[in-house]
Amino acid sequence: MIRNWDSSAGRTPRAARTAGNRRPARGSAPVTHGLIVLCCLLFLVSPAAGLDPSNGSGDELLAAQRAYFRHWGVIPAELFDGSPRALLAPVTALFVHGSWVHLLGNMLFLYVFGAMTEERMGRVRFLLFFLGCGCLALLGYAIANDDSRQSLVGASGAISAVLGAFLYLFPRARVTSLLPFLLFMPLRFPAWVVLPFWAALQWLSAWRAGDGPGVAYLAHLVGFGLGFLCAWVAHGRRARVKSAPTPAPEGENQP
Repeated sequence: MIRNWDSSAGRTPRAARTAGNRRPARGSAPVTHGLIVLCCLLFLVSPAAGLDPSNGSGDELLAAQRAYFRHWGVIPAELFDGSPRALLAPVTALFVHGSWVHLLGNMLFLYVFGAMTEERMGRVRFLLFFLGCGCLALLGYAIANDDSRQSLVGASGAISAVLGAFLYLFPRARVTSLLPFLLFMPLRFPAWVVLPFWAALQWLSAWRAGDGPGVAYLAHLVGFGLGFLCAWVAHGRRARVKSAPTPAPEGENQP
């Protein structure tokens, strides 16, 4: 989730594992794993984690968190003022998370969908794709809300782009989802069912969301659309997983 930060916890995205036609070999997704480690380490040493006693507690801790998010996050009303901080903010904001729930939800989605997407794109291209789409998703939200002074932080514009690319590259990969209205019963659906449904929920939420603190759903939608478009332009039809997969080589799993 990308958040317009406040002191309350955000909602957790619901996802579980994917079982596609191919799974990357162990250690074949260093960029995905490196991004997860980096985001976690930066969060642990930040005031958002609440682990450093030098940041104080109560109102003092909240003040330290607000200052941290304002320094490293995107503030739409200040984004185009030409200052060096504002120019770098779309990059730095990708690695800042507002709470434990915010961090774990984003890292779960990146872990589930990132490795297969990285394997298909290649390491360098995947890293550039992640950073570029993440920054553009933040910019898209900032342009649409250019009078907002809420700090915008989180990697989920980039992670939403990974979901969009995954949908194009692996449309028939099966995703195990936990549905709360069915008592969290795990059900398996192809990506072409689950991910457009997720995007539709983001659109409905963006339609009803205001400018105040909370989840920046519009950034999710921008990232998702960019990811799908980039995969389509860069890889074309030949890169997509076919509906009738061939037998898996040794060391790979079939769905």
